[in-house]
Amino acid sequence: MSRYQEYLQEIEERKSQGLHPKPIDDAELLKEIIIQIKDINNAHRDDSLNFLIYNVLPGTTPAAGVKAEFLKDIILGNVKLDEINTDFAFELLSHMKGGPSIRVLLDLALGDDNEIALLAAKVLKTQVFLYDADTDRLAEAYKNGNDIAKDILESYANAEFFTKLPEVEEEIKVVTFIAGTGDISTDLLSPGADAHSRSDRELHGQCIFEHNKEMQDELKALKAEHPDKRVMLIAEKGTMGVGSSRMSGVNNVALWTGIQASPYVPFINIAPIIAGTNGIAPIFLTTVGVTGGIGIDLKNWVKKKDENGNTVVDADGEPVLEQKYSVETGTVLTINTKEKKLYNGDQELMDISAALTPQKVEFIKAGGSYAVVFGKKLQTFAAKTLGIEAPAVYAPSKEISIEGQGLTAVEKIFNKNAVGNTPGKILHAGSNARVEVNIVGSQDTTGLMTAQELESMAATVISPIVDGAYQSGCHTASVWDSKAQANIPKLMKFMNDFGLITGRDPKGKYHAMTDVIHKVLNDITIDDWAIIIGGDSHTRMSKGVAFGADSGTVALALATGEASMPIPESVKVTFKGKMRSFMDFRDVVHATQQQMLKQYGGENVFQGRVIEVHIGTLTADQAFTFTDWTAEMKAKASICISEDETLIESLEIAKSRIQIMIEKGMDNENQVLQGLIDKANKRIEEIRTGKKPALKPDENAKYYAEVVVDLDQIAEPMIADPDVNNDDVSKRYTHDTIRPLSYYGGNKKVDLGFVGSCMVHKGDMKILAQMLKNVEAIQGKVEFKAPLVVAPPTYNIVDELKEEGDWEVLRKYSGFEFDDTNPKASARTKYENMLYLERPGCNLCMGNQEKAEPGDTVMATSTRLFQGRVVKDSNEKKGESLLSSTPVVVLSTILGRTPTMEEYEAAVDGIQLTKFSPSMKKLSAVAV
Repeated sequence: MSRYQEYLQEIEERKSQGLHPKPIDDAELLKEIIIQIKDINNAHRDDSLNFLIYNVLPGTTPAAGVKAEFLKDIILGNVKLDEINTDFAFELLSHMKGGPSIRVLLDLALGDDNEIALLAAKVLKTQVFLYDADTDRLAEAYKNGNDIAKDILESYANAEFFTKLPEVEEEIKVVTFIAGTGDISTDLLSPGADAHSRSDRELHGQCIFEHNKEMQDELKALKAEHPDKRVMLIAEKGTMGVGSSRMSGVNNVALWTGIQASPYVPFINIAPIIAGTNGIAPIFLTTVGVTGGIGIDLKNWVKKKDENGNTVVDADGEPVLEQKYSVETGTVLTINTKEKKLYNGDQELMDISAALTPQKVEFIKAGGSYAVVFGKKLQTFAAKTLGIEAPAVYAPSKEISIEGQGLTAVEKIFNKNAVGNTPGKILHAGSNARVEVNIVGSQDTTGLMTAQELESMAATVISPIVDGAYQSGCHTASVWDSKAQANIPKLMKFMNDFGLITGRDPKGKYHAMTDVIHKVLNDITIDDWAIIIGGDSHTRMSKGVAFGADSGTVALALATGEASMPIPESVKVTFKGKMRSFMDFRDVVHATQQQMLKQYGGENVFQGRVIEVHIGTLTADQAFTFTDWTAEMKAKASICISEDETLIESLEIAKSRIQIMIEKGMDNENQVLQGLIDKANKRIEEIRTGKKPALKPDENAKYYAEVVVDLDQIAEPMIADPDVNNDDVSKRYTHDTIRPLSYYGGNKKVDLGFVGSCMVHKGDMKILAQMLKNVEAIQGKVEFKAPLVVAPPTYNIVDELKEEGDWEVLRKYSGFEFDDTNPKASARTKYENMLYLERPGCNLCMGNQEKAEPGDTVMATSTRLFQGRVVKDSNEKKGESLLSSTPVVVLSTILGRTPTMEEYEAAVDGIQLTKFSPSMKKLSAVAV
């Protein structure tokens, strides 16, 4: 069967799902289509023409290369088609974004036919996705006296590709659609269980609102009723887009409510309008900017005040909210981009300047942030080549420098890594900064989208300024099903060829690694001054400062080695008091959130800011438990301030684990991993000699807020509760309800336990082994009254546990142990009351493969308690995922219920749960 016949067969299969033909990226298929187009009498010619014109993916896809060369033949007169003349061929090339289309346009612009060269130059002046090979050709032609090259460079120097774009419309009419009440997780917009389909945008679009057809139909009806307006998707009484960056979530919203990016590229829409009472989650807001969308903080519900100006609270001590203005579904509003105001008719509702900063308006005008990033780079190149100063076209970067004010840790890191700012100028929070990125991570459920983004921006190799980058296989580790088998090898090959270290070797020379990406990134981060970008909201390292990002921002970091963002404000967290011997560090993490909310009257001062935690004495593995949870605190990022000796110990651990990766054969020809070890050695030497001690903020740094966590107040294990039955739906699934163990009275039924995800480290596995021995000593045997699923984060941890004897203890009590030679091919739907030793990876935390049984009450070390993530609702009861420490999870499964304090203390007797104590050393520096 020919490729084309196979394609037709696939089209019929997709029709049964209500889908259009899948966009073409296969070169051989497009070659067959072109043969049919050239044959005037071919029965498939009309369809083939439509496929060529409207259904080929742009950028550097193999098909894009074939299409670009065919259009070149038409322009040169080698092929004649009535349907595609020279002008139309140039128009099609103009929509192909980069890579082979730029190569073809340069061939034509720098060729001998002056008439064609002028037409090609006209198109080239609109393009921004040029790379070194392209700009080198232009520079060489200019030096050789080519007038066309000079004309193109002058256009680039003036940034005409941006200035000649239409201005953003002054008034944007919108109609509201409330997607939910309370915080809206990106799971609602792009469910984890549908991760496999994210790169098939039309198919994935069917899963929006978790496949709720009633909501989808309501949205369709609203659009039909208001064809002249844009839909604003709203999180009423909550924050939009919490939990993950999920480019796929924004893509889905754009597909349903946005604007088609190009008439010749299907299912790629831009410019969604998204809002929330409490704004947009920081990472998600970045993703909105990638698509040239608008994210608005509505503030339409506010805390009620009494006559004395004090906040009114309810019986539970929670602030009472009152509505400032209504945004109920169907409300017509106006966004005035000039005044930067939101209106209902003539009534001004609020100032929305934060959503329409000069930089964000540029993203809207350019159709997304990538075009601006590449445009600035192209303008700089052209001006330098011409020997002129680039005119000020783009909004100047905001530079805030406060004389006499010291720097927070994040301000120090940004100043060290900044490029393109005023030389010698110190930048403080609020400044816009372009920074070089040291480490980049791509995970497997967003990786296919990152690969697509790299293709669409015509990138073919990783930026040389990136110290190291990793592609994981952790999110699809649980089940090696047909979807994973189809997607993951293809992804690993693409990323390996691009220059990343990959969890799987496309050539099969080393054992497939399904290690949790955050743990790997934490190990390969070998500098406390590093900036890390990763395709997951839990990219929050305990060395350097890490930002979770959408798949596109990850692609941009891989391709350019840079990222752009405002320097965030910081909140300083310090500790006092002493921990009780039976407390786990996870309890400190939850207590931090609880005490912060209490100290600031219910205001989450962490949201959108960097948490600078003065952790001091904990190594990177253990400190990661804190930084990881800051995603649930809604922080933008976090930074650990360590003692010198602790940082050296963390770097030595990182070196040893990178060395294991090298010994397994994971290094590439550029010896990236060896380079990281060399950099770690250099950093250790700097610390030991005092040349450059561990990163510390200045004594006179300014913080948005300071939180002091009193360890003496933590008297029992702390549990994050989704509070699924709260009468106020906006207070369900928020991560802000932190309860002591005694709240449950030792009688709340637990149906399943999970020890795993990025929140646990080797110490948790050892605690589990010791607890099982303790329980056996007390009861004579270990019996589970609820299933316990255990997924170690990395293979390194499994290997270390085997060496130290703990794995044998776990194996002794288990009823299932993963087997890499015969991995599971289907997800488990039922669990027995026993211990499951699962393959390293995300497992239940991700929710895309394994799940608890509907309606279960799950006790987990995980990070996610959102509705439907780990467990779905049943017809009888709501599923709930309570988050706690490893000891609480383990004991809950042995008892089949929450333990009492007496039971808990007996089970952890003699086990050192954590070595944490507040640092007694000075963790700040005198400003220079």
